[in-house]
Amino acid sequence: MNPEQFTVALQEKGITLSDAQQSQFHLYYETLVEWNEKINLTALTSREDVYLKHFYDSISASFYFNFTKDLTICDVGAGAGFPSIPLKICFPDIHVTIVDSLKKRIGFLETLADKLNITNVSFYHDRAEAFGKKKQHREAYDLVMARAVARMSVLSELCLPLTKVNGVFLAMKGAQANEELADSNKAIHLLGGTLRNVHTFSLPEEESERSIVLIDKKKSTPKTYPRKPGTPNKNPIS
Repeated sequence: MNPEQFTVALQEKGITLSDAQQSQFHLYYETLVEWNEKINLTALTSREDVYLKHFYDSISASFYFNFTKDLTICDVGAGAGFPSIPLKICFPDIHVTIVDSLKKRIGFLETLADKLNITNVSFYHDRAEAFGKKKQHREAYDLVMARAVARMSVLSELCLPLTKVNGVFLAMKGAQANEELADSNKAIHLLGGTLRNVHTFSLPEEESERSIVLIDKKKSTPKTYPRKPGTPNKNPIS
C-alpha cells in the first residue's frame, strides 16, 4: 500500500487526511527507517509494508471505536508507536500516554513526537505491571490499547488495571483472537472486564485476518493486580 492508496483507503472509511497529516505520516516513515538502523523497532521497512501493516493496521481500531475529542488513551507496549501515534495523527484531539519497557524506544518516540509537532502525548519508561500500580495511572484512562504485545490472559492483567471503570480495553489481534479469548475469560472477569465484541476483518491487499477485541471495564480491578513484573507472563491467570 503506497501513501496515495493509504489516503484513499482511509477516505473510504470516512477519514480524510489533510496535506499536513499526510506529511506527518511521511515523516513518521522516514524517522522510523532512520532509527531502525540504530535500534530494532520493526522488521518491516519497505514503505508499502509500513503504510499497510503498521499505519493502516493501527488506524483500523477507529473503524470499531469512536476516537472522540479529549479521549484519554494509554497504549501499553507501543514499541515504535503503534497503534497510538497513527491514531493521534488522524485524531489530533485525543490525549495519548505510552508506556514501554525499553528506554531506547521511548527515546525514539520522544524524538518522533517532536518532529511530528504533536502535543498531548506522554511517554513513560516502565513495566506495565509497575505502571498499573501507580496511583496517578491506575484506572485513569478512558481507553487502554495494546497491539501484538501478549496473549489475552496476560494482556488483560496489564491493561485492565489502567482502564477506568466504564472505560474500554481494546486489544488488536490476528487470527488467534477467539482462541485466546476462550483461555482468558476468567482473567477478564476477575480483573473487572466484560467482553463487548470481537470485530474480525481482513487487512486490504494481503487479506490477512485481524481482530479488534473490545472489553468494557464494569468494576474496579482488585488491588492485588497486576502482580509483580514478569509474573503475568510466567503464570497467567487461568
